[in-house]
Amino acid sequence: MNQQKSKILSLHNVGVFYRRAKGFFSHEKYWALTDISFNLYRGETLGIVGKNGVGKSTLLRLLAGIISPNTGQIIIHNKEIKISLISLQAGFLPSLTGRENTILSGMLLGETKKKMEYRMEDIITFSELGEFFEQPVSAYSTGMRARLGFSIAYHVEPDVILLDEVLGVGDEEFRIKSTEAMKKRIHSDKTVVLVSHSVPLLREVCNRLVWVEGGKSKAQGDVNTVLEQYFLSMKK
Repeated sequence: MNQQKSKILSLHNVGVFYRRAKGFFSHEKYWALTDISFNLYRGETLGIVGKNGVGKSTLLRLLAGIISPNTGQIIIHNKEIKISLISLQAGFLPSLTGRENTILSGMLLGETKKKMEYRMEDIITFSELGEFFEQPVSAYSTGMRARLGFSIAYHVEPDVILLDEVLGVGDEEFRIKSTEAMKKRIHSDKTVVLVSHSVPLLREVCNRLVWVEGGKSKAQGDVNTVLEQYFLSMKK
């Protein structure tokens, strides 16, 4: 099925390292990713699985264009696509209000201020932040930031949505609401990349999985097949 869809981007043997302090005057390279290769196809929902600390969030930052690879190559097949990363760590300016961050985030995704103001009421309603929407984001809990990020990305409608565990944050009612909203996006042929530890969610919404282990793309393909390989590795 994927072969019939157009490629959005391709990763070829991609690696990323960070420099971390080794002493007062020296640093060492820490390789978060060493060898990642896969294609992302238009209209698919691709799940990323792996244990904590294997580089899944770094991989999403790469796909979002926030960082660049130190080795390997990322090919973007359509330069016009808009990609939005929704992450618990993703950047709002803490001193700005929810409203101000909404406009800024939308403009960073290529929307105009006028369009963001037009969508504002829908974003406010969906986020369920109430009076907190007019408060600085520094006053938000982690779950509230996730609500705001999800609501912005959902209503801006980027071509590719990158989700880093945010569907598991917040109260049960909002988790159900956000998951249902993503299912609508998925069925409308949007492209989604999802990092999650929720096996039921991965089985329900993903077309394919990529298993990341030791900084490498260990396996990719059918959801059940990759999950089986992943679980077997955890028993060793």
